[in-house]
Amino acid sequence: MAFYFITGNENKFAEVKSVLPKVEQLVLDLPEIQDVDATEIVEAKLLEALKHKEGEFIIEDTSLYFNCLNGLPGPLIKWFLKTIGNQGLFNITDKLGDNKAEAKTIIGYAENKHQVHFFAGSIKGRIVFPRGDSNFGWDPIFQPEGYSKTFAEMNSEEKNAISMRRIALNKLKEFINNK
Repeated sequence: MAFYFITGNENKFAEVKSVLPKVEQLVLDLPEIQDVDATEIVEAKLLEALKHKEGEFIIEDTSLYFNCLNGLPGPLIKWFLKTIGNQGLFNITDKLGDNKAEAKTIIGYAENKHQVHFFAGSIKGRIVFPRGDSNFGWDPIFQPEGYSKTFAEMNSEEKNAISMRRIALNKLKEFINNK
């Protein structure tokens, strides 16, 4: 049976493919519910994907949680970025005096509509003044704990070795290998 990662993002697909070489990319425009629970978002998209095509599917949602906003923006980060950008996100944490943050990825894997599994990865860090060249979301403002570089300042090998997506992917890979 075909095994698909649903994304239009080539960077995300390359990272997933490096861990799961048999996965194929599928660009499928699925509705995305808005919720503060990333697992609910991923599950809704997986169930919708199963209506369109046969196969096993992977969908991920990566969120950024600010300590100073009691977890917001979380899965709503895309909309915060779109409206206020990285500079605006930094300004919020700077003005509130708490730059602690956590980046989380939830990966959903659907074998079928009755067998849906979730795998989480997270990394703590802080929000800093934008640094580094990146067209990849909030990478310029997220500096992982224990590192002096933002995700945007890291090369892809450095970032992928520690990223929240890699942690979740490794859990998914272990699950698939033990099926």
